[in-house]
Amino acid sequence: MITKAKLGDAKDIQKLINTYAKKDLMLPKSIVDIYEKLRDFYVYRINGKLAGVCALSISWGDLAELRSLAVGKRYSGKGIGKALVKTCLAEAGELGVKKVFTLTYIPDFFKKFGFKIVKRDSLPHKVWTECINCPKFPDCGEVPLAKVIS
Repeated sequence: MITKAKLGDAKDIQKLINTYAKKDLMLPKSIVDIYEKLRDFYVYRINGKLAGVCALSISWGDLAELRSLAVGKRYSGKGIGKALVKTCLAEAGELGVKKVFTLTYIPDFFKKFGFKIVKRDSLPHKVWTECINCPKFPDCGEVPLAKVIS
């Protein structure tokens, strides 16, 4: 059910993410953003249809970001988000990542995986390069969380 994203998934990934962005629950992604980071994405399919997405993006040294977690509304509550997060965390471990962080509007979901709220300034400045271009910068309200990978 979970595979790495393929070129043909890009438009569906963008559509799913931007569905939540329109509701102010995620930050929007352009199709260029999706194509540039396509290798970071995992997709969850049910009967060939995209049901969820999540990405693991290497940020700095031994630090990676878990980002763009989205599950289609009709598939919500079926464990898809949980499975995608576990897949990304497993890949982080395989790559030798020591810490994974996420910026989210729903911190309680990530706390279930052992993520803890951290201070924004505890993350390297490179993390904030995308934030500078965000229309919500500097007060987007996203909560930074991090998890040490053992």
